Amino acid sequence: MVTPLMFLQLCVLSIVLPTTSSAFILSGREDDLFAEILRDEAVSRLDQLGKVSDADGHLERTFMSPASVRAANLIRAWMEDAGLTTWVDYMGNVHGRVEGLNASAEALLIGSHLDTVVDAGIFDGSLGIISAISALKVLKSNGTLTNLIRPVEVIAFSDEEGVRFQSTFLGSAAVAGILPVSALQISDKRGVTVQDALKENSIAITEESLFQLKYDPQSVWGYIEVHIEQGPVLEWVGFPLGVVKGIAGQTRLKVTVRGSQGHAGTVPMSLRQDPMAASAELIMLLESLCKNPKDFLSYDGQCNDSTVESLSNSLVCTVGEISTWPSASNVIPGQVTFTVDLRAMDNMGREAVIYELSNRMYEICERRSVSCIIERKHDANAVICDSELTSELKFAANAALKRITGEIQDEVPVLMSGAGHDAMAMSHLTKVGMLFVRCRGGVSHSPAEHVLDDDVWAAGLSILAFLETHM
Repeated sequence: MVTPLMFLQLCVLSIVLPTTSSAFILSGREDDLFAEILRDEAVSRLDQLGKVSDADGHLERTFMSPASVRAANLIRAWMEDAGLTTWVDYMGNVHGRVEGLNASAEALLIGSHLDTVVDAGIFDGSLGIISAISALKVLKSNGTLTNLIRPVEVIAFSDEEGVRFQSTFLGSAAVAGILPVSALQISDKRGVTVQDALKENSIAITEESLFQLKYDPQSVWGYIEVHIEQGPVLEWVGFPLGVVKGIAGQTRLKVTVRGSQGHAGTVPMSLRQDPMAASAELIMLLESLCKNPKDFLSYDGQCNDSTVESLSNSLVCTVGEISTWPSASNVIPGQVTFTVDLRAMDNMGREAVIYELSNRMYEICERRSVSCIIERKHDANAVICDSELTSELKFAANAALKRITGEIQDEVPVLMSGAGHDAMAMSHLTKVGMLFVRCRGGVSHSPAEHVLDDDVWAAGLSILAFLETHM
């Protein structure tokens, strides 16, 4: 059962809003709140973009694929319709910018990704791009687009999911200046490199032009991103929007357990060195530790009360892959390999969990007379969203919901993101903030992914309210 403490920190418990489309609209207010642009047109564009796919029967758009290029062209046209100056950079990112009153001022960047996973939903990534474009189109329609006190730039990043090249954040990492030159030579399953894929689409990227993609930190004021929550909390508390406190750090482990392979019928239970049974105990240990870290961690210089409290609210652990050799029903396995995905907001706490988990795993393996190898395959530190941006987004979300309902709302929820986002890469360039939008059942990376039309409206109205504070 999902509990709010697993993912959510609420300043004040929120009321439960109706969850049927258009259920919380006051009659006659739609025209005043730009529903035609922020809801009706935005939803239509989401549907239209959701049909741009490389596959028949499901949505699939990977880095620089034919569908990705068609989607980029469509997004670019929508940016121009909103009054933005557009271009495509050397990594295939689509940019749309308005200079405002002072072209030399630090720019506000708003973005998300245009690529998808395989068999995707239509809202992941696309919602953030279209919400931003729609909000700027409203400013154009009422003649205030050029009254912005700073440049505003929308970026549709070419790759966040990493499906084609197994390397996430190609687009945003290039803009942030953290994409290594070696990334250009990463190959897909057909042997096509990132550089080749760009060249096939008339983008002649070089090492020099990759470095030129990096934005000057002095030219950027901040980055915000609207994204579906990809989790169940907002729906659980009945709120359409939430602001993000931070994005969890992540560590991926590969655990290999080796024992004594043998006949399933002839080796007595008391004499077995079974890596499968050992792995089962290791996985149960992982679950117990991650559910109740305070019962396992010692309080010392590296693990204090605040660390343990943070872990209790944010730590999640998953075994997503497991394989056995020789994988036969009548053979005691000789080897079992499984993965561990461990995420938490507290970097020091995450390290403490890995240290404790590893020690206890080795103890279990020794007791069971099997060997155990634990390899670290990936590490990414947590990103804390900027408090100023978070406060501004929270104020904007509250204002948007008040304008839609005509009533004063409870505090917008504050959440932790367990999933990675382009904001993680952009945090290396500038301060970041994120706004989450409720999605049905918390389902994402699936064609069942769904956002209510009015929640799309609320997201666009929130970005509009945020922009209005910069005029």
